[in-house]
Amino acid sequence: MTDALKRLSKEGVAIWLDDLSRKRITSGNLAELIDQQHVVGVTTNPSIFQKAISQGDGYDQQVSDLAARRVTVEEAIRMITTADVRDAADILRPVFDATDGQDGRVSIEVDPRLANNTKATVAEAKQLAWLVDRPNTLIKIPATKAGLPAITEVIGLGISVNVTLIFSLERYREVMDAYLAGLEKAKERGLDLSKIHSVASFFVSRVDTEIDKRIDALGTPEAKAARGKAGLANARLAYEAYEAVFSTDRWLALDKAQANKQRPLWASTGVKDPAYKDTMYVEELVAPNTVNTMPEATLEATADHGEIRGNTIAGTYEQARADLDAVERLGIAYDDVVQLLEEEGVDKFEASWNDLLKSTEAELQRLAPSEG
Repeated sequence: MTDALKRLSKEGVAIWLDDLSRKRITSGNLAELIDQQHVVGVTTNPSIFQKAISQGDGYDQQVSDLAARRVTVEEAIRMITTADVRDAADILRPVFDATDGQDGRVSIEVDPRLANNTKATVAEAKQLAWLVDRPNTLIKIPATKAGLPAITEVIGLGISVNVTLIFSLERYREVMDAYLAGLEKAKERGLDLSKIHSVASFFVSRVDTEIDKRIDALGTPEAKAARGKAGLANARLAYEAYEAVFSTDRWLALDKAQANKQRPLWASTGVKDPAYKDTMYVEELVAPNTVNTMPEATLEATADHGEIRGNTIAGTYEQARADLDAVERLGIAYDDVVQLLEEEGVDKFEASWNDLLKSTEAELQRLAPSEG
């Protein structure tokens, strides 16, 4: 084992775990990861909960109680998932206190079926914040067109947000603008800006997966030379945009009011292609004030053989632009790729949510008390 995770933390990268289950909570595994692997946060999504609830018997007692009360399947899911998030938030509370609220955070997502409905997303975010009732929660809102005004409104109410499913640089700039607008609303309402936090989840590996698929279809030597470069280039240019936005006069006015920067969070950092090093999206995206949320396999790989060599984003912007330009010259349209990925991202989470509805309904029926 190396001290790679410790070095990564010292470089200003917050290590979050992209997974949660009741077994992870009750077995002491989450506490162990915090204690030994420098994990300071947890992210969840519908896919993670669907997997957790469909495996093992860790949820049987709660599902049995919910079945006895004859709750709807939607209510059952909310009771189950918010219970896990609440318990994880309690385990992470010492980290939250030690970092003055920056880390020690647990994210929970709004119902993905609401991704294109601003009003419903805001209402759902308020409900989730109330249900979990922990100061170290982040409500995940997707960066769809309808999600942007929802982000502004929710931040403006003083609720901390994890903006998810960001693939494009243009959309990322819109997300940062929505965050600043939310802080300005919160300031007008007299809220304490120092208590409002946000991360912007910029997806990495899925960009390479889609672009590499198109590169492989071309099959030329020139095309093959561009493999595995777009995801990192896109993320590095996102960090450049972050540096630019959080040095503007608009930001500085909020900074004086004790506001917190919205940190870039590298999501989808598990390597999908075995041709690439399994720690690539960790080692190559090291920069201050960032978050990397990792699946457990990536966390373990980084701990085992990760090579952390300081800031790997500084000084890369020119090359990153050249790498994305090379992809465009191949006839692969960046705008087309990122739009497709956003739509697919929402669709995948919605499909996972529907699977979660089905599996939870089956469990409610299985554990329902007999009549009489």
